[in-house]
Amino acid sequence: MFSFLNIFRITALLEGVSYILLLFIATPVKYMLHDPQYVKMLGMPHGILFMGYVIMAFMLKKDMNWNTKQFAEVLLASIIPFGTFYIDKKYLKSLKNG
Repeated sequence: MFSFLNIFRITALLEGVSYILLLFIATPVKYMLHDPQYVKMLGMPHGILFMGYVIMAFMLKKDMNWNTKQFAEVLLASIIPFGTFYIDKKYLKSLKNG
């Protein structure tokens, strides 16, 4: 059985991977090889994962007892490459959950 925290962790992982693929593979292919196919293919899933990450972060804020600085860090991580991996390691991985 998955807890909401585990679902958030999975979403954060997928959002981070999709962002890295979009930034470091799809975008260079689009501009260097003039092939927007990969950006089109990865753009929508990444956008959905990004929105899911942000919404779930708001939903978890109270349960996780994040102060304003920590919450801002969690949100900022979604727009920084590899940021969601950092948040997982710093705030989420060490927690015991069901």
